[in-house]
Amino acid sequence: MTDTFKNFARSLTSPPEHAVEIAPDDHALLPHVTRALYVGGGGDVALRLSGGGEVVLRNLQAGSLVPIRADMVRAAGTSATGLVGLW
Repeated sequence: MTDTFKNFARSLTSPPEHAVEIAPDDHALLPHVTRALYVGGGGDVALRLSGGGEVVLRNLQAGSLVPIRADMVRAAGTSATGLVGLW
């Protein structure tokens, strides 16, 4: 398979190359800090950001793609479903 962009420098504005399904957990870190979060089923998402801050993103719509650097998605306060971390 040819990858025309293989030798291009990656940046925060480049499309993500990796993804992982997220099961919200109040204690476990994500396997990788995200560059974006995909929300399959709408609702709220409680996050710990890579800088250490905590936030609840409210009323996210199904199909949303949120550009955010998070290292944890908390179960408490998260009602959205189908979460995928992208990096």
